[in-house]
Amino acid sequence: MSMFGIGGGNRAGAPSGSINPAQIEMATAELDMITDVFNRLVSSCHSKCISTRYSEPDLNKGESVCIDRCVAKFFEVNRKVGEKLQNMGQSATGAGSGSSFGF
Repeated sequence: MSMFGIGGGNRAGAPSGSINPAQIEMATAELDMITDVFNRLVSSCHSKCISTRYSEPDLNKGESVCIDRCVAKFFEVNRKVGEKLQNMGQSATGAGSGSSFGF
């Protein structure tokens, strides 16, 4: 199986071994979005749960529990927002199901 859907097979009539620039662009955009989500997660949970005075080399129990809860909440909110946006997109598509040319 190929990473990001590039290479490794003859899909959609493309010769084996060819790289579709559109797939590269989509994979790059997806990686950028994942990196952004990760960076926002780290920034948010680090500032909320970890003291700026590092007195111990490892997380203490309270910090660890806080990080676990923060990450769980972050992904739950991310999931709910994604579902809401998807529903809004589907209802907008359903409402405008006529011709895109206005006839």
